[in-house]
Amino acid sequence: MKIKNLILTCLFFFAFCNIIRSQGTDLARIEYAYIPQADSDNVYSRIRVSANYPIKMGKEGTYFVIGTQYRYNNLDIQDALPFENRGDFNNFHTIQLELGYTFKMKNNWRFGAKLGAGISSNFEGSGLGNDDFRYTGSLYLVKSYNDKEAPKKSRLIVGLRYTVPASLNFPLPIINYFNRFHANWSYSVGTPKTNIKYFFNTKNTLQAFVGLDRFYGNLQNNRAFVDANGDAKLAENASMLNIMGALGYEYFFTEHLLFYAYGGYTLSNEIRLRDGDQENVFTINDKNTFYFRSGIKLKI
Repeated sequence: MKIKNLILTCLFFFAFCNIIRSQGTDLARIEYAYIPQADSDNVYSRIRVSANYPIKMGKEGTYFVIGTQYRYNNLDIQDALPFENRGDFNNFHTIQLELGYTFKMKNNWRFGAKLGAGISSNFEGSGLGNDDFRYTGSLYLVKSYNDKEAPKKSRLIVGLRYTVPASLNFPLPIINYFNRFHANWSYSVGTPKTNIKYFFNTKNTLQAFVGLDRFYGNLQNNRAFVDANGDAKLAENASMLNIMGALGYEYFFTEHLLFYAYGGYTLSNEIRLRDGDQENVFTINDKNTFYFRSGIKLKI
């Protein structure tokens, strides 16, 4: 278990670097994900809508960015649970707002900072509570290598990101490296998409990747139960962490508007109930399964 936890911790480290990279280039996105659970009737599905609006400031290369995101997470659990009161257990909503600021520095470096607040809850109670809110903050530096002939380019990102509440309650380092080393090839080191990509032409790309997908939501009405060992437990939130290997296809309608579809199989698949200290109190499903995600996005 210690080795497994170390691996998952490292994956989380790299996950946030990709969050910074993807949110920095996506202007808008609408997406659907579908993950049927193996050997059960459980299904996780998600609809995600996000948008980023950059506002140019007075100095060249300086921007104030407003980012917003909504996720409808459907956690359709048919397996037996250790408590009788399911309530509105399946439907979770995530709403998030982030404010960012970025400016150019010397030698092709760029500084960026973000502050965000959001709500992730099943909203089964009355009103909002403190446990429904999540807060994020991040600082990062981006180094672009502009001395290469187009379309070759590369980029390095380093920084820190902190989210509370989260299963890892400490700042996470951000490290990511992207390299378009050939007219037809690129690779990126970091998750949730460590990949290698092939460009057929300006409209069609294919990639192979190892990725990470996750979900976190508060249970407004906590569930108390006694586990198999006779210990009293309290489920206060639900979470999912998937690590998958997949193939992805992208079709560019224009230079900035594209359709994408990713399909593969999970290498690790865990849906858990956690207490207020983010300790696992019950594992709903941990069997590997198929994974599908598709959508349309507008990018810089």
